Amino acid sequence: MSFMDDDRPKKPVSHEIGCELDALSADELDRRIALLQDEIRRLGAEKQKKAAGRRAADSFFRS
Repeated sequence: MSFMDDDRPKKPVSHEIGCELDALSADELDRRIALLQDEIRRLGAEKQKKAAGRRAADSFFRS
């Protein structure tokens, strides 16, 4: 490995649901787990925003 290898852009970690996992290292599995946990948090935050908007609309139209 030469010093030029470090300058190459790193391929972003991604995960496809249901993909084969046999060839992945433990480190790669850890990265994918972290990626998916971050995505779960992002989805949860968006769900909360939408629920709050819905509650506000329901409250407005009930009055």
